[in-house]
Amino acid sequence: MNRRLLPLAIAFAVLTGAAPRAPGPVLTIGRLHYEGGGDWYANPSSLPNLLAAIRDRTALRVAVEEQVVTLAEDELWNVPYIYMTGHGNVRWSDRDLTTLRRYLLQGGFLHADDNYGMDASIRRELGRIFPDLPLVEVPLDHPVYHLVYDFPKGIPKIHEHDGKPAQGFGLILDGRLAVYYSYQTDLGDGWEDFEVHRDPPEKREAALRMGVNLFTYAVGFGG
Repeated sequence: MNRRLLPLAIAFAVLTGAAPRAPGPVLTIGRLHYEGGGDWYANPSSLPNLLAAIRDRTALRVAVEEQVVTLAEDELWNVPYIYMTGHGNVRWSDRDLTTLRRYLLQGGFLHADDNYGMDASIRRELGRIFPDLPLVEVPLDHPVYHLVYDFPKGIPKIHEHDGKPAQGFGLILDGRLAVYYSYQTDLGDGWEDFEVHRDPPEKREAALRMGVNLFTYAVGFGG
């Protein structure tokens, strides 16, 4: 699959909804079913709600539901954006790492969303993808914070656990943000149905806006 799904000349119009709905394949988000014991299935209403926001707020053609994928399936190559979350341990086999490395090198995008408890293991596993590539804090002037919605202070804090500030980290591959790690924010909690976490409306809106930015960056500027 060609990861450059949108020519950059029309990307701005598509991402801001200033153009008719874009032709081409129906896009979706791949929820990563990983090994290690963590609850990869956490926040079940989050991705359908994010996809609905993307569909309503941009001209991108997106599916109603996410697609569950593993790093051993051919379907992996049909999703431009892989999302993973959970509260526990993540463990990738050497074969998983080889597949994920290929996916990212070919323009794929991985978003790891710490759901309070995944931090130690996901940092370890991210460090195994490209051992020579450091996990760095994404600078505030990066397009992922300004592409559709403006976040001058970076990733928003959505769900409070212990008062630590929200941070966004990334693996920058040949100048492209290939992996985004959202830490101490719980974007997925903000995407969930209101009655699940009862986060304030302004927090849920900020979470959806950040999700729209992440997805449009992945499909418009990957490859």
